Amino acid sequence: MTMQMTEGAWEHFEHDADIGLRAVAPSRERLFEKMAEALMAVITDPQRVRPARHLSVHCEAPDDAMLLVDWLNALIYEMAVQRMLFGVWQVSLNGHALDARVAGEVVDRARHRPVVEVKGATYTQLSVTQDDAGTWHAQCVVDV
Repeated sequence: MTMQMTEGAWEHFEHDADIGLRAVAPSRERLFEKMAEALMAVITDPQRVRPARHLSVHCEAPDDAMLLVDWLNALIYEMAVQRMLFGVWQVSLNGHALDARVAGEVVDRARHRPVVEVKGATYTQLSVTQDDAGTWHAQCVVDV
């Protein structure tokens, strides 16, 4: 994994017919928030999403990588069931338990102009690591 991004950033990378997400952040909490933002940016510009409605999300997993997949899939599930997009993520981590407060709104096709529907986060090229400087790095491929 080549990560030459600045902290607090995210990007997409090519992966066959799917889309890769990658983020760098100064903390695990911020990393999970940036990965959520990268996920949303596959669908629409997160800046277009108003924080009109709040939801709570809880996930637990045996390690950070599995927790990341669970987190992204929980967001994908909520987007599908609630017919919402999200633009604000506040993540709290306690070991490998994640509690988040997310905010967004019901999809407005004219304003949000969704590009694709994300079906799920996968284990392909999945990693969550911390480098020697204390910076957190993550990547994951999502099925579109």
